[in-house]
Amino acid sequence: MDKNREYNSLSDAELVAYLRNGDDNAFTELYNRYKGILHIHAYKKLGDFEEAKDVLQDMFSWIWNNRESIPHTQNVAGYLYTITRNKILNVIAHKKIVSKYTASFDNFMEQGVFITDLAVREKELADMIEREINALPIKTREVFILSRQLNLSYKEISDQLDITENTVKYHIKGALKALRVKLGLMAYLLFLLRF
Repeated sequence: MDKNREYNSLSDAELVAYLRNGDDNAFTELYNRYKGILHIHAYKKLGDFEEAKDVLQDMFSWIWNNRESIPHTQNVAGYLYTITRNKILNVIAHKKIVSKYTASFDNFMEQGVFITDLAVREKELADMIEREINALPIKTREVFILSRQLNLSYKEISDQLDITENTVKYHIKGALKALRVKLGLMAYLLFLLRF
């Protein structure tokens, strides 16, 4: 009798018994019986032909590598489906992790670029404001710095510089007007928010 024909006539449980003893013909027969149906099952769950093929290869490799510990069961089909299902779930879980990681990384990159861009623009604006403040006439600059950077009141500035409060107001008004003209409207508004 043909050896392949002999394996064809064995039950699934008998094939598993031979397989547990390292019989590669029993493994081949089991593979041939279930590869088609399990591939269709994996494909339906994953929607990707090659991924389904990989799951099947992984599952049958696992069967061969763990053949000695395969339990005695009459429901070999159920056992193979269970292992296949677990392999499919592993692929899906891995995809979700990769997807989360990718989304997280993309978000980080977008945020990182945005934050870096914002920091660069803020530094440029601060440098521009500093240049324009330094370009103010000496007395106006002094009054402006005491008012906006040291937060002194008009009265405190007037006492410190020995000038009238009206003179302080005049210098502040002149500084703000000069900065508005030099910085442009958007930069000026941002300046007002900062100071």
